[in-house]
Amino acid sequence: MGQNQKKSSRVVWRDDLIFTGHSSNGHSVPLDAAKAAGGHDAGISPMELLLTALGGCTGMDVISILRKKQQDVTGFEVQVEGERADEHPRVYKEIWVKFVITGRAVDAKALERAIELSRDKYCGVAATLRETAQIHYDYVIQEANEIE
Repeated sequence: MGQNQKKSSRVVWRDDLIFTGHSSNGHSVPLDAAKAAGGHDAGISPMELLLTALGGCTGMDVISILRKKQQDVTGFEVQVEGERADEHPRVYKEIWVKFVITGRAVDAKALERAIELSRDKYCGVAATLRETAQIHYDYVIQEANEIE
C-alpha cells in the first residue's frame, strides 16, 4: 500500500465514555456520548463524526473545484444531517448534504458540476456511506454584499 492509501488513528480512553481520537498526522478530536447514553456530552459522538467527515470530504472537493473554475467564493458551509435506522447497529439510512455558498456571481452550473464530481468521483467518505445510506445533495447560493 502506498502512503496515501494507508491511514491510521488511535483512540485513547480518558474517563467514563470520554475518549480522545488522535490522527497519525498529530491532530486530535474529543469523543463522548450524549448524557442520555451515559456520557457527559464532552465531545463529538462517533456517529456525528461520520457526518462531519462527510461534510469535510465533500466540502474540500467542492471548494477546490470552484477555485479551479475561478469562482469568487467568499463564504462556504456544508450542513449535514443524517437519519439512522431504529435497529442496532443503527446505521445511517438517509443523509442530507446542503452546501451554502456566499460569493460574487457564483455560477450555479459550476457549483452543480463540483458537487457532482465530489459525489460521484472524489469523496471517499460519501462512497463509503453510500453502502448503507441514500445521500441527498442540495445547495444555496447567496450573493456577497459589496464592500466599498
